Amino acid sequence: MATLKGQNIRVLLQDGTKFKVVGKSTNATITLTGNTEDASTKDDVAMAAKPEVVSKSWSVSVESLDVTDAGAILTAVKSLTPFTLIWDEVSAADNQTALAATFARKGTAYLNDVTFAWNDRENSTKSLQFTGSGPLEKLSTAPTMELVTVDGAYTKGQFVRLFLSSDNSTTPAKVIAAAKQLSLHVSMTLEDATTKDTTGDWQIQEPTALSYDISTGALVRSGETVTSSVAAQDLASIEDIYEASVPVKWQIANVSGANNRTKGAVIVSGSVTITSLTLNTPNRANADYSATLSGYGIYTVGA
Repeated sequence: MATLKGQNIRVLLQDGTKFKVVGKSTNATITLTGNTEDASTKDDVAMAAKPEVVSKSWSVSVESLDVTDAGAILTAVKSLTPFTLIWDEVSAADNQTALAATFARKGTAYLNDVTFAWNDRENSTKSLQFTGSGPLEKLSTAPTMELVTVDGAYTKGQFVRLFLSSDNSTTPAKVIAAAKQLSLHVSMTLEDATTKDTTGDWQIQEPTALSYDISTGALVRSGETVTSSVAAQDLASIEDIYEASVPVKWQIANVSGANNRTKGAVIVSGSVTITSLTLNTPNRANADYSATLSGYGIYTVGA
């Protein structure tokens, strides 16, 4: 039997009565953790430790080149609803037929950490981190699958941009000038909710908070000729917003047109406070800056 390759082990997420693979995924990591305490006592003559498992936890991370479902993913995180998740061996067309391998497992997990990255001249990516809540079970039969459409289309980062207002009442109309990098990170805080009433060693998780932040990076000044009539926020504008210490409205949207500044469909929006601003001025290199914008209240999927 040939060595099993990584593309033949996939993470499946329940959607209704069927399961789907994470489309265009490039990697998945599954971690089972035994939380231990040293059980050695004065009765033990030797110096060696005796680790005993007192609780068990598990997590799954997935990397993907499909960001077209950003709205659905962000909605799912916002709802604080757990997922039913499987990892299994797969085969057949597009590696989407689950086989119920002996190592396959099924469980409930929260999507507690998500990052979307839309960087200039790169394929956009998403990173998903699931934290298990409760026990894992073996698969007795293969799950019913719904095939995910596979195509060769990828979202280039320059076609998704951050629009930033100068206050918290005006719809954002200005992109970040000469932008190079953009990412949105959403994090759910989980707390162990197991008690003495809980059966078994597996930890039960419950969400207690939700937060997000946006990272952006841009050149201080670009040598390109900007032909677009759409205005933009430059470093001086970002400094003004930072110094005002008040939240401002933002949108992440698809773009097109001259200099990729014409706003199309809005992916997600909300309000942020600029909490970090760094100006980089290396010798014999382009001067640039980076900023971190922390979410102020909850985000809205779409406009």
